[in-house]
Amino acid sequence: MLIRKPQSIQSIYLYLVLGNTLAASFIWGINTIFLLDAGLSNFEAFAANAFFTAGMVVFEVPTGIIADTFGRRVSYLLGAFTLATSTLLYLFMWQIHGPFWGWAVSSVLLGLGFTFFSGALEAWLVDALAASNFKGNLDGVFAKAQMVGGAAMLTGSVAGGVIAQFTSLGIPYILRALILFANFGTAFFLMKDLGFTPKKTKNPLNEMKNIFNSSIKHGLGNPSVRWVMLAAPFVTGVSFYVFYALQPFLLKLYGDEKAYTIAGLVAALVACAQIAGGFIAPHVRKLFTKRTSVLFSGTFIAVLSLLLVSATSNFYIALILIFLWGLTFAALMPIRQAYLNGIIPSQQRATVLSFDSLMGSSGGIFVQPILGKVADIWNYPLSYAGAALFQAVALPFILLARREKHKSDIIN
Repeated sequence: MLIRKPQSIQSIYLYLVLGNTLAASFIWGINTIFLLDAGLSNFEAFAANAFFTAGMVVFEVPTGIIADTFGRRVSYLLGAFTLATSTLLYLFMWQIHGPFWGWAVSSVLLGLGFTFFSGALEAWLVDALAASNFKGNLDGVFAKAQMVGGAAMLTGSVAGGVIAQFTSLGIPYILRALILFANFGTAFFLMKDLGFTPKKTKNPLNEMKNIFNSSIKHGLGNPSVRWVMLAAPFVTGVSFYVFYALQPFLLKLYGDEKAYTIAGLVAALVACAQIAGGFIAPHVRKLFTKRTSVLFSGTFIAVLSLLLVSATSNFYIALILIFLWGLTFAALMPIRQAYLNGIIPSQQRATVLSFDSLMGSSGGIFVQPILGKVADIWNYPLSYAGAALFQAVALPFILLARREKHKSDIIN
């Protein structure tokens, strides 16, 4: 395989996205049920998820700096290994019905694993395509990744739910670790840093400090990037809660809280929405002249969808509304990625993208426990109404980004 060809670079990227998402999705349909089965309350379960997002917040920028200093391939390999081993630790905690502090530690380590991925793989793709004289648009490439990720999520979430029901809740976690080890091997042999040369320096800490300072300048220091980043906690943070609360919420509407296969199908529904969202993203962008207009309209539709979810008691209507929410969320992601990558310089790309991921994850730290507590004290529908209100806070920030009139906002 000639990895300097744009098609080969895209193939490697899509394969790694496929493996990452397939591994993760084996547990997405059952993770909250898994935590509750281990003896945690709703508050403790979502607090454990909050520790996961806290781990992402703490390690996002340091791991992004590692990718910009030592190479995106190194960062990805560290991520695959860390995530696989921390998944096995998570499984161990379930087997022993471990104390909450143990769940907190294992959740933080899971967050560390994901942070090695977050900016590195995307930065690797963008720089490698630039080095190979890629003539297409990034929106289309990221849309393909949405569809591939959605297909992997569909397969993994359904399989994870079915396997859990007919074996045990722990088996999907074993499968997840095995796939991650397989992805490690694939990246080791095929993933090469193109269009980016890792820094060779006698003082790596000083170099990392310089990259961090530059990333602040090109991240929060750039108004066009800043406003989109500040919207992230209220979009991404809410999405964490919405997705993980779907499992117990919809099982209550369904009337059988042990129907793990239904839980897997619920995650599969979100996966189908992701596939459809990736498919329509290139078509949606044709209806607008600016990417921020797409982001504002889509976020507004997502807010309305969550409000309607909170108002229904019908299982099937809730499924349709969740599909609409997931479809909108998925369609916006490639457009948002193209907007940011059109602004960020190559040498700080992984760090700034990691910082963006940090901003999104930071929302999950306070959103998940708050809404989990609302579900404990009152009910899930009221927590979904709260999720809609949190997400609506992102709208003014998107309007502020639109006012900057950056050239990356223009849809060609």
